[in-house]
Amino acid sequence: MRQRQKTATLPDKNKMEFPSSNDRDEKRISLFDMSSMRIFLLCLTVRIINSLLVQTYFNPDEHWQALEVAHHIVFGYGHLTWEWKTGIRGYLHPLLFALLYKVLALLHLDSPWLMMKAPRMFQSIFAAIGDLYLYKFSDILFGNQVARWTLFSQLANWFLFFSYTRTLSNSLETVLTVVSLYYWPCMRVNYGRVPSTSRKLALIIAALACAIRPTSAITWTYVGLLELYMTSDKLKFVFLEVAPIGILMFAVAFLFDCMIYGSWVLVPYNFLKFNFLSSGGDYYGTHRWHWYFTQGFPAMLFSFLPFSVAGFMYSKQWKIGGLIGWVLGVYSLLGHKEFRFVLHVLPIALMFAGYLLAAMKTPDFSIHKSQAGSNTKWKMQLAIFFLLATNIPMALYMSLVHQRGSEDVMLFLSREASKGEVSRVLFLMPCHATPYYSALHHNLPMRFLDCTPSGESGTPDESDLFLMDPSGFASAFAKNWSLPSHIVLFNSEEKLLKDFLVSHSFAEVKRFFHAHFKVDRDLQASVVVYAFMGW
Repeated sequence: MRQRQKTATLPDKNKMEFPSSNDRDEKRISLFDMSSMRIFLLCLTVRIINSLLVQTYFNPDEHWQALEVAHHIVFGYGHLTWEWKTGIRGYLHPLLFALLYKVLALLHLDSPWLMMKAPRMFQSIFAAIGDLYLYKFSDILFGNQVARWTLFSQLANWFLFFSYTRTLSNSLETVLTVVSLYYWPCMRVNYGRVPSTSRKLALIIAALACAIRPTSAITWTYVGLLELYMTSDKLKFVFLEVAPIGILMFAVAFLFDCMIYGSWVLVPYNFLKFNFLSSGGDYYGTHRWHWYFTQGFPAMLFSFLPFSVAGFMYSKQWKIGGLIGWVLGVYSLLGHKEFRFVLHVLPIALMFAGYLLAAMKTPDFSIHKSQAGSNTKWKMQLAIFFLLATNIPMALYMSLVHQRGSEDVMLFLSREASKGEVSRVLFLMPCHATPYYSALHHNLPMRFLDCTPSGESGTPDESDLFLMDPSGFASAFAKNWSLPSHIVLFNSEEKLLKDFLVSHSFAEVKRFFHAHFKVDRDLQASVVVYAFMGW
């Protein structure tokens, strides 16, 4: 009798080209007949196109905590939010974009369009570096077949397409995390064959990530303790590497902050005090403890979720998977939760999806050996079609359509200001609902509704008061205002302010589509610009 056929299994490490030579541990990169530079240029091309296709508003910090600050440094005007007045933000990240703005100004290229597009194109360089190093990292761990499919997963994932080229500090943190993980000895397969300089470089990059975002310490606590457990030179690691590098990076960031703030300020302490010791972040909303596990991270992975979970289980890379669980678990202890907070472990999760996709190409993945060729090919085609058919529409919709009015209106106002048609702007909308001076790029008076935390729980700010009674708030506000030439608002509030606007001689001049569905308030379908007609 014929023997029963084997059940489905994934191929072992040898069949999947796992690393075995010293060259791989030293520096070798398997690039499936391409050089490292060619891979980087491919990723850079994709990310530049990616940055140009991102035309929507995602999180206020992209503009208000990076570009607005950089614009203030270079051009001398730009709004600094309350965080910069209380010293809970560091200047290392905005300084990158200040350098970009300075170059644009010197070359007289600071046009409205470039001021909007150049920062994301600049970020695409860092994103491409992150893509390359994720490829290299997965190649070190699993071999170049997995690396190829990891790169595919990275470039195809909708949330990375939507967020990676944005000028959020989380985007740069993600790049630094991937690059640093590549150099950490404890994350390698063959621990004992890592160059002696690798760990120092990993520590420098990790320290830089912590200087840019203090919460990165959560990630490096896990990795550092793992390294401490696995290394044989524990005292050297702690006292001759971690301590000197950490102190040096802390000192550099401290000096930069003190010079620009103009006073002694300890940003990491202020940041941790507000966000952790006093739960100040809860002012901006809270979620249930399990949100990252049940909603946040699954939404980011989207259709890659089953591939990542299965790839993790089959790969048995508990150290890497443990890092993801650690980060999600610790961040779950905080009341205030956002997608971007855990962005830096998304590429690692996608690496496991790459592992499963690579495994699906091998005959051993098929249940019946006699049908291995056709069965494997059919499964691969179906998987690729499924991933692309779900992620590409999502990426394009979120990047080109959903909440684009906030950016379109600023480009319009900037062009109108260049023609001398704008003299003063009032934003009657929830605070930080649009970019600001970094997008307008004209030094003229503007006013938005303040939402600085009051320190007293339950006390409404200007933005809250406006949303509770738009008509009453506007009428009271107009008694002491400096008459604006333009008022910007969402159509949801426009309905309630129509009589107010007409009675004060304002008429609609432009309307921009914003969204098809509401996010957390009423549907904000469009952004409307009203101009004063009473001159």
